[in-house]
Amino acid sequence: MKKKDFTYIIKRVCFDEHYQPSDNTRITTNFANLARGASRQQNLRNALRMINNRFNALASWDNPTADRYSVELEIIHVDIDVVGNGQTFPTIEVLKTNIVDHKTGKRTQGIVGNNFSSYVRDYDFSVVLMEHNKQQQQFSVPDNFGELHGKMFQSFIQSASYKENFSKPPVICLSVSDNKIYHRTENQHPVLGVEYQPNESSLTELYFKKMGLQVRYFMPPNSVAPLAFYFLGDLLTDYTNLELIGTISTMETFQKIYRPEIYNANAVAGQCYQPNLNNQDHSLTQIVYDREERSRLAIEQGKFAEEHFIKPYRRLLDSWSANYAL
Repeated sequence: MKKKDFTYIIKRVCFDEHYQPSDNTRITTNFANLARGASRQQNLRNALRMINNRFNALASWDNPTADRYSVELEIIHVDIDVVGNGQTFPTIEVLKTNIVDHKTGKRTQGIVGNNFSSYVRDYDFSVVLMEHNKQQQQFSVPDNFGELHGKMFQSFIQSASYKENFSKPPVICLSVSDNKIYHRTENQHPVLGVEYQPNESSLTELYFKKMGLQVRYFMPPNSVAPLAFYFLGDLLTDYTNLELIGTISTMETFQKIYRPEIYNANAVAGQCYQPNLNNQDHSLTQIVYDREERSRLAIEQGKFAEEHFIKPYRRLLDSWSANYAL
């Protein structure tokens, strides 16, 4: 099978205070987790307000009342049809930002990516990696770990479906790792902020590298910790300031909710910084979130991917991956 034989179906869902996750959405996904329980609508309102406030704080020029812009979010849901018979499996979900300028009335497309959600990644980390290390005395990574997922992602980015819907490559923005040390550099960008460099590579970096993505770490103005930006091409020149601000404001808000020990800490990262998930000196947002449930569900979702995608198509997927030319 050639790589063009995979068909990708893109669906768009508006992420606003009325959002309700679909049956195919991973429950651990940042935006889906907000939209559950009795506090769902207030959670969504508070998160969207935080995003807009942060956007206007960063886009401060010609914006004296700090309310010129608002961010509209779309959930991009991608299904894959492996054999071309109309049977699909949910592969990834990402977020697309759109920027509304209330002064000019202009609506500008932002960056696609931002958050990244994948059933197959759950399978790799929660099934393959865990099973492999049950038999190991020392932690190790199995051969070909993440190769299928990485090739599927690159196949999607190069597909006609992606190019018909999006004009620029994706940028994915994640939390920094609490087992690495980050050193502040002299490099500073007006929007992305101060660049940090890690002391070593992480498994996440290696996994995303197989997806064709490189990473840089920046701490935006008035932030307290750097963010990890995964991208193709040139992060600093391929995107406008407003596009970058859309990603920063969206993903920093999510990280303040899910990683308050790091991103809502009361002390700013210094010259030499190691994130600490046990940090008690932090503030909580007024948004309800169950982090323990999120970890447990990742395992269930990995097993779901194994049962409904990997096992039924294993021979075909292995053959496609072995013959896929990057």
